Amino acid sequence: MEEENNKSKSAAKSRKTKSGNIKKVNNVNKRLKKDTKEKLSKAKDEEIIIDNIQLDEVKEKPEKKTKKQNGLFAKSKLKIIPLGGLNEIGKNLTVFEYENEIIVVDCGLAFPEDEMLGVDIVIPDISYLEKNKDKVKAILITHGHEDHIGAIPYFLKKINVPVYGSKLSLGLIKVKLAEHNLEKQTKLVTVEPRQVLKFGKFKVEFIRVTHSIADSMAIAITTPVGTVLHTGDFKIDYTPIDGGYMDLQRIAELGKEGVTLLLSDSTNVQRPGHTMSERSVGKELDRLFTNCTKRIIVATFASNVHRMQQIINSAVKFKRKVAVVGRSMVNVLAVSQELGYLNAPEGTIIDIDKIGMYNPDQLVIITTGSQGEPMAALSRMSVGEHKKVQITPDDMIIFSSSAIPGNEKSIGKIVDELERLGAEVIQNQIADVHVSGHACQEELKLMLSLVRPKYFMPVHGEYRFLKQHGQLAVDTGVAKENVFIMENGRILEIDKNSAKMTTQVTSGIVLVDGLGVGDVGNIVLRDRQLLSENGMIIVVISLDRKTAKVVSGPDIVTRGFVYVRENEPLIDEIKEVAKKELSKCEEQNIREWSTIKTKVRESLIKYIYSKTKRQPMILPILMDVDMDKKM
Repeated sequence: MEEENNKSKSAAKSRKTKSGNIKKVNNVNKRLKKDTKEKLSKAKDEEIIIDNIQLDEVKEKPEKKTKKQNGLFAKSKLKIIPLGGLNEIGKNLTVFEYENEIIVVDCGLAFPEDEMLGVDIVIPDISYLEKNKDKVKAILITHGHEDHIGAIPYFLKKINVPVYGSKLSLGLIKVKLAEHNLEKQTKLVTVEPRQVLKFGKFKVEFIRVTHSIADSMAIAITTPVGTVLHTGDFKIDYTPIDGGYMDLQRIAELGKEGVTLLLSDSTNVQRPGHTMSERSVGKELDRLFTNCTKRIIVATFASNVHRMQQIINSAVKFKRKVAVVGRSMVNVLAVSQELGYLNAPEGTIIDIDKIGMYNPDQLVIITTGSQGEPMAALSRMSVGEHKKVQITPDDMIIFSSSAIPGNEKSIGKIVDELERLGAEVIQNQIADVHVSGHACQEELKLMLSLVRPKYFMPVHGEYRFLKQHGQLAVDTGVAKENVFIMENGRILEIDKNSAKMTTQVTSGIVLVDGLGVGDVGNIVLRDRQLLSENGMIIVVISLDRKTAKVVSGPDIVTRGFVYVRENEPLIDEIKEVAKKELSKCEEQNIREWSTIKTKVRESLIKYIYSKTKRQPMILPILMDVDMDKKM
C-alpha cells in the first residue's frame, strides 16, 4: 500500500515536473520568438540581413516569412544609368534606380556643335525615364550651372517631380521655370548641407563642396547595396570667397563608413597639381584696376557669382560704378542679390542706360560673351552692333575666363575685332584673371584617398579624361577591374558582392530650335548643311491636271547657288535639261507627280555636278492647272 502511495506520489511529482518543464520551454520559446523579432526588426532598421536566426527553433508554428527574411531583397541590384555627361562636356544627367524607385541627379544642357546649324541648345534624351515615369521620385541638383540645370524645364514638361537643391540653385531654376510658365506647377525644395532625405529605399545626404558657383553640393546616396557618392563639380578651395568651406570631414567620415561607388568630376584630370583659389583672381583684378584710367569691361561666365563679387569688390575699392549687360548676367545678378549671395554697397550697381553720365575711369562693365558666342553682348560690341556700349581706345577688356574646348577660334575672332577698335585686351595668358572651378590631379587624388571607394566611375568629361581619371584611381589603390569607364545609356549594376556593366538603354541628344523640341533631327541638319554649303535650286513647272502635260515652265529660282546675272547660260542649260526630262515623262505616259519630281531632280543633280562639282538642293515644284476652266 505504502509502495503504491509512493508510486502515486512519484507519478504526480513527475507530471508536475513535466508540466513545469513544458511551461518553462514555452516561456523560453516565447522569449526566443520575441528576441528574434526584435533582432529582425533591428536588422531591418540597420539594413542588415540576419541569416543565423532560425525561426523554426521555436516550437510553435513559424510565421510566414517576409521577402526580406527570405533574402529576396539581397538579390535586387542598384542601377546607375548616365543619360548625359560622359564622353562630352555638358547635359549632365545620371539615373539611380533600385527596384521600383528612381532618383535623378542633375539635368543639364549642352551647347550645339558647329555642324548643328540653327540649333539653340542640346538636351538629353529621357525616353527611358518617360517609359518609367511612375518610378521617378525626384531630381537632385548638385549646383546651378547650365550644364547641370539647363534642361530642367524640358524634363518637367514630361515628368513633373519635385526638384531638390540649394537656395541659389533653385533660385536660378525658378527663373527658367518662369520663362516656360512652369513655376506654379513645380515643387522646389530647398536643402541645406548635411541634410538627409529619404525616397523609399534611397537615403540622400547633401554635402558642401567648393566650385566656381556658390552653394555647390556633393550627394551621398545610401542604398540597400551600399553607399554611392557623387561629387558633382568641385575643386578643393581652402580660402573660398564666401567662407563656405568644403566639408572634407564628412567626406572622410563616409570613406571610413564605407563607400561602394564613387562618381567624380574629371574635367581637369589632365592638369597636374592643384587648382588655384578664387581669391587669387581678386588680387590680380586689384592690380589691373590700380592706376587704370580706362573704362574696364570684364567678360566672364554669367553663373560665376564669386567672380562677379570680386569684380564688384575691386570696383568699390577703386571708386568705380558697375553696370551689367547680357540677359543671363542680369538674371544671375538679380537672383544672387535677392538671395544674399552677392553684396554691393548701395549705389554701386547702375543701369546700363546711365553709363554715359560717367567718365571712363569711373566705370566697370560686367558682360557675357567670354566664349565668343555670336549673339552675346561682347560679340555685338566687337562689331559695333550693341545699342548701349561702343568700344573705343579708352577701354580695357578683361577676359576673366578660360576657353571651353572648341571655342578658341570664336574667341580669337572677337579679340581681333576688339583690338582693331583700339581696345586693350587682357586674357588669362597675360594675367592671372581666371582660375578653374574644377579639381586638378592632386585634388582628385585626395578625394579618392578620403573616400576609398570599392568601385569607381569617372564622370563629367570626354573619353580621354575619363580614361585618365580611371588610371588615377588605380594609382591610388582602386582595383583595375573595379574601375568602370562608362558611356551614356550604359547600365552599371551593383549588388552586395559585385558590379558589372550590362545592357544599353535609349540615350542620345534632343535638339532645341526656338520653340521646337526634338523636331530637328539628322535629316533636317543634313539639309541645313547642304543648303549652307551649296545653296538651293527651285524648279517651278505648271502641268495640266488631266493630261500631266507641261503648260508652262520650267522656271528656275536659285538661292545660294550662283549669281544668276553672271551665269545666265548655266541657268538656261538647267532649264533645257529639265524640259528634256519632262518630255521623256510625257512620252512614257508618266502621270504620277512624285515620279515626275524624282526624275527631274535626279537628272538635274547629275548635270549640275558634272558642270560645277556642286550638289545644291534641288526642289521641283509642280503646279496643277485646270485647262478646261481656262477654255
